[in-house]
Amino acid sequence: MSFVYNLLVILHFLGLASLIGGFLVQIKSSPRVVNPAMLHGALTQLVTGVLLVGLRYPLHESDGWELPDNAKIGVKFVVLLVVLGLILANRKKDQISTAVWGLIGGLSIVNVVIAVLW
Repeated sequence: MSFVYNLLVILHFLGLASLIGGFLVQIKSSPRVVNPAMLHGALTQLVTGVLLVGLRYPLHESDGWELPDNAKIGVKFVVLLVVLGLILANRKKDQISTAVWGLIGGLSIVNVVIAVLW
C-alpha cells in the first residue's frame, strides 16, 4: 500500500509541474490561452489528491502515519476547484485576459504554499 501511496505522490507532483509549467511557459507570449498542460495538470492534481487523502486513512492504522489535516485538505480542494473552474470556463477561448491567467497561476502557487507551510 505504501508503494501505491508513493506512486500517487509522484503523479501529484507531475500534475503540479504540468499546471504551473503550462502557466509559466506563457509569461512572454501573447495571446495567453489555457493550454492542455494546465487542464491535464489540474485534473491530475484533483484525482491524485483525492486518492492520496483516501489512502491516508488505512495507512494511518497500519503504519502509524498521521491522519490528514482535513481543514488544510478542504482549503486546498476549494482552491483547486476555483483553478479548475477558471480553466474549464476559458479553455476554448482564443485568448484569456492577463488577470485570469494570473489568477490561475497565482492560485496554483498558493496551493503549493499551503501544502508546504501549513
